Parts: sequence; structure tokens; C-alpha cells
Amino acid sequence: MHLFKRRESLKIINGFHLNNIRGDILGGITAAVVALPLALAFGNAALGPGGAIYGLYGAVVVGFLAALFGGTPAQVSGPTGPMSVTVAGVVAGLAAVGVPRDLSAGQILPLVMAAVVIGGVLQILFGILKLGKYITLVPYSVVSGFMSGIGVIIIALQIGPLLGISTRGGVVDSLTTVFSNFQPNGAAIGVAIMTLGIVFLTPRTITQWVPSPLLALLIVTPISMFFGGTIDRIGEIPRGVPSLDFPSFNQYFPIIFKAGLVLAVLGAIDSLLTSLVADNISQTKHNSDRELIGQGIGNAVAGLFSGLPGAGATMRTVINVKSGGSTPLSGMVHSIVLLIVLVGAGPLAEKIPTALLAGILIKVGLDIIDWGFLRRAHKLSLKTSVVMYGVLLMTVFWDLIWAVLVGVFIANMLTIDSITETQLEGMEEDNPSLTGNNQGQNTLPADEKALLDRCSGEVMLFRLKGPLSFGAAKGISDRMNLVRNYKILILDITDVPRLGVTATLAIEDMMQEAKNNSRKAFVAGANEKVRERLSKFGVDGIIETRKEALETALNELN
Repeated sequence: MHLFKRRESLKIINGFHLNNIRGDILGGITAAVVALPLALAFGNAALGPGGAIYGLYGAVVVGFLAALFGGTPAQVSGPTGPMSVTVAGVVAGLAAVGVPRDLSAGQILPLVMAAVVIGGVLQILFGILKLGKYITLVPYSVVSGFMSGIGVIIIALQIGPLLGISTRGGVVDSLTTVFSNFQPNGAAIGVAIMTLGIVFLTPRTITQWVPSPLLALLIVTPISMFFGGTIDRIGEIPRGVPSLDFPSFNQYFPIIFKAGLVLAVLGAIDSLLTSLVADNISQTKHNSDRELIGQGIGNAVAGLFSGLPGAGATMRTVINVKSGGSTPLSGMVHSIVLLIVLVGAGPLAEKIPTALLAGILIKVGLDIIDWGFLRRAHKLSLKTSVVMYGVLLMTVFWDLIWAVLVGVFIANMLTIDSITETQLEGMEEDNPSLTGNNQGQNTLPADEKALLDRCSGEVMLFRLKGPLSFGAAKGISDRMNLVRNYKILILDITDVPRLGVTATLAIEDMMQEAKNNSRKAFVAGANEKVRERLSKFGVDGIIETRKEALETALNELN
């Protein structure tokens, strides 16, 4: 028996199942095949001409370290749409204060990588502080609007490259440039059309063996060579592995730190959402805080090696699992394969047209948009659709992080309002003066209803429900004046498991209001925890049960 247990333990070392090496290697290789064109495309989209290689650097470093130290066994990490869009925003922000955005000038890359390092360090801090569970509590309407907004941004930013028109800046600046300088390049459009045709129309029987982005890369790049020098290409790629290069923290630190914070938050959300997907398809359970630490280590080190920041990549993770990957080894294999390609295939990648990468990213952008929820949101709830579309528009035209923050705030306020209505239901149910009928009293047990009837309308019974938050405080306060119309107030909190501070203060005020008007007031049904809190606030008149409170009230009236 002990020998069997020892053998089983030897098969699992820090989450690495040694009996699945074949599946992990196959899954990692397949994920790398998918990741190669995407990493190049995201690098080019984030940093502009010459930036493709930095996407590949990021895929190698983040993919390896996030797998090694992360908390989602089968997850594959690397540059993603949200992260590349954020980096593009960092570049635009630095360019706006006078930093040359041309990578060949050598000034902007160290500043961008400083933001990447800060973002990684903050993600590590998020994990140490155990914030993972809170990040995944973002309402779906906000997540959907944000991800759809990212998809729209990616598509909008690729319209220029798709037409062979050089563009810079965000969505508005990029589209303005396209329309004001509308001189499309026929060769670039031809490359883009071929690419779009391949990524959209390739049969599934082929894509299950060769991913459509890679197929486009292998087919369109050689054909584009016949177009000569009339189209933009990736350009010269540095030879060998990335070198250690400490980023620059100078007078632009406020801009850099804000960018790092945005990268940290969005990377955390992106990664943990992908972790949930990985859990569903692999029947495992991830460790959110450890995942944040792993992603943070990967991004911090990627910044030191001039790599684009990354996060858990949904498509690559799904493909990894479906190809047999189930442990961190698969993510590490994915990075090793990309490193081999980086060392040996640089000269070939230099010939890739930017219009081809734009075509691939158009497909990525369309896949990111949450079409199913966009079509159904208005049917499900008007409030939900307003939040979702609002976040989408703020993401595209204002600011990524503020879009999420404002969306979460509004969604939570709406949720609190809905919960408050439920919490205060009992107040209306038992008081005809609030509703104009006495149907709610029928929900009382027969003996308690009889006691309340014998009180001849001289007793006000308030029944509160659920854990009372600060949202219920206003509802309680609004009804305080009604106490004056009755001789006795009974506040029934039998169905209240906990009280927030604001709600406790509101109950205290209501009890005091009754006393100020020479009325008797009782609190009934408080559990031990609630009773303790009320006692700390000096609330007296606490009676064990609602029935006992009604009996006491009847005796007082007699």
C-alpha cells in the first residue's frame, strides 16, 4: 500500500503529472503553432513597425514563467488582445508628451518596458494580498462590454494596415488618419483579402491540424514576395535570444506607473477569466492568487527582456487542453518551441507583410466580441444592456481602466438596489398603511396573525429579510415617521443573518424615534451575532422571538 502511494506521489511533482508527458508535449507544440502568428501580430499592433519580435519575446518569457509559477495547470499564457491594446495606449500616451514613438530611436521601448515591469510587480502584490477572488467577482455585463470594446479597438486599429495606410494613436486618431489620407495600397489589400479568406473560410477538417493563422502565414507570405517592395513588412528581426535590458524609470514615472497599474489590472482580469475557462474544459480548479503571482513573475521578467506583457490566452489554452496538455509542462513546452523558432527562423519572419498580420488580428477582434450577449442583452434586462453597452463605448472611446471601474460601480449599485428591495419586502407585507391592503399578514403563522389582529391596529410590525447592507438603511430611515401612527413598534429580524454598520445605525435611529414619541419598541428574533452587534450600539428591548414580542405588545396595550 505504501509503495503504491509512493509511486503515485512520484507521478505528480508540483502539479506536473509525469504520466502525461506525451500529452503535454503535444499540447505545448500545438499551442506554440497557434501562438506564433498571434505573438507577431500583437507585437506589431502594440509597438508599430519593428515591434513584432517583442511580441514573440513576450510569448516565450511569459508563457514559460507563468506556467512554471502559476496556479492554472493547463493554461497557456502570452500576449493577448487586451494587453496589446493597452501597450498601444501606453505608446500613444508617451508620444503625446514628446517621446519619439519610432522604435529605432531607442527612447520609447525602455519606457514601455518599465510599465510592463511595474505591472508584473503589482500582479505579484495582488496575489500576495489574495485579491484573486475579488477580481473574478466583476459582473458579467462589465466583462462582456469590456471584452467587446477590446475587440472593436483591435478591428479599428487594423483598418489602416489592412488598406496599406500608415496610422498611429488610438481609435479616433487612427480612423481620422485613414479617412484624411485615404490612399489605399492595392498590394496590401490583396494580401489582406487572401489572409481574411484563409482565416475565415478554411474548413475545420484542415484547421484541426494546421491553425488558420499559421496557414495564412505559410501561404500568403511567399505569394506576397511577388509584390516586391510595394507593401510594408515586419522588417529586420534581432538575431538570437532576447538580452537582459533594464528599463528606464525617469521623469515620465507618473505616466509609466499608471500604465503599469492598467496592465496589472487588465492582465489579472484576462488571466483569471481564462483560468475559469480552463477549469471548465479540464475539470480542474485553479488557484487564483498563485496564478496572479505566476503571471506577475512572467510579466516582470518579460519587461526586463523587452517582451510584450501577456496573460492567460483563451484560444491557446483551449487548444492545449484539447491536444492533450494538462499540466504546466505543456505551457513551458509551448515557450521552448517558440524560442527555437525565434533563434532559427528570424530571417523568414522578416518577410511577413503587416497587412497579413492585420488580417489575422481582424479575425481575433471579431472572435473577442461577445456577439451572443450583445444580441440578447436588451431582452434579458434593460439595466444590464445599458451597463454592457456603456462599458463598451467607454472602453473604445475613453479609457480601459475607467471603463471597468465605472461599469463595476454602476453594476454594483444596481445590484444593491435590487437586493434592498428584497430586504425591505417584509416592511410592506405586514403594514396596510404602506401597501393599502393586508395580504402580507397572511404570511404570518395563524397564532401570530391572531395576536396581531387582537392588537387592533395599534402595533406596527416590520419584518426585515436577508443580510442587511447599507442599501437597506435608507428604506428603514424612510419609514421612521410611520412609527408615530402606532403605539408599539416591533422590528422582526428573525430572517436577518447579519447586519451592516449603516443598517444597524438605521435600526438604532428607528428605535430612538419610537422612544422620542413615547412609543414602545421591541426587536425580535435576533440571532446571537446580530444581538451582539445591536448591544454594542446600545439597542435594548430585544426579545427572543416574534411571537413573544407580539404577546408582550398585547400585554402592554391591555
